[in-house]
Amino acid sequence: MTVPVRRFEDSVAVVTGSTRGIGAEVAKRFAREGASVVVTGRTREAGERTVEAIRDADGEAVFVHADMRDHDDIAALFEATVEAYGGVDVLVNNAGVETETGVTEATVEEWELVVETDFRAFWLCAKEAADRMNSGAIVNTSSNHAFLTMPKMFPYNAVKAGINGMTRAMALDLGPHIRVNTVNPGWIAIGRTVSEMNDDRRRELASLHPVGRLGTPEDVAAAVAFLASDEAGFVTGTTLIVDGGRTAAMQDDTLPDYRRQLTDGSDGDDPEVGS
Repeated sequence: MTVPVRRFEDSVAVVTGSTRGIGAEVAKRFAREGASVVVTGRTREAGERTVEAIRDADGEAVFVHADMRDHDDIAALFEATVEAYGGVDVLVNNAGVETETGVTEATVEEWELVVETDFRAFWLCAKEAADRMNSGAIVNTSSNHAFLTMPKMFPYNAVKAGINGMTRAMALDLGPHIRVNTVNPGWIAIGRTVSEMNDDRRRELASLHPVGRLGTPEDVAAAVAFLASDEAGFVTGTTLIVDGGRTAAMQDDTLPDYRRQLTDGSDGDDPEVGS
């Protein structure tokens, strides 16, 4: 993927949950575009690997350990950011967890885990960041589950819908100097989502997307970088769905086989998931 000009030169970006997966790729994207990046999460070893990858590519980054369920950790994260780089220009609220539970099965403990990590922490990080930002952007990571969902995804799906509403509230209260938007990824090919899939399942999922493939962390990182950049200077309080057109479909059984379309009508070889 070609990275555009260095839109974040002399900027400081904090990316929560950036030790792996989408968050790590978002952190790398901001670094490639010139930002000094604060990588943060609960796993120091994984976070240091992200920092090392950024530095190996001639980027600038530090790791700050923080548990998004701990308000003191969140406050310390932004103090450390200011100490390291002098301020904050971009916050990407990305840290998240989910449970495989339904409405009647979820426990209070599971509710608190998801709500505190995926929702309350977004608010607390935004408060801490806003106190240290003269201007800039906040991007909240939600999900296509905010719009259409599946069984056994509660309270993750409810929280993701709430993030979209919180983004609108933040955009009103933090404007005009701070813009706030949401990115809503769909099926993204990362270890957590595809590690247990066989090839047939991967092909099936790819064929449900009008673009003919699953998404990649790079796809999401590009969308996040756009929303945080000056190119989106007239965009705030909105949500950007990054799902390869998946939510445009009403019924799966009426879809063409997009994978087959891409191979000119033949079965062909399975395009690499996430390519």
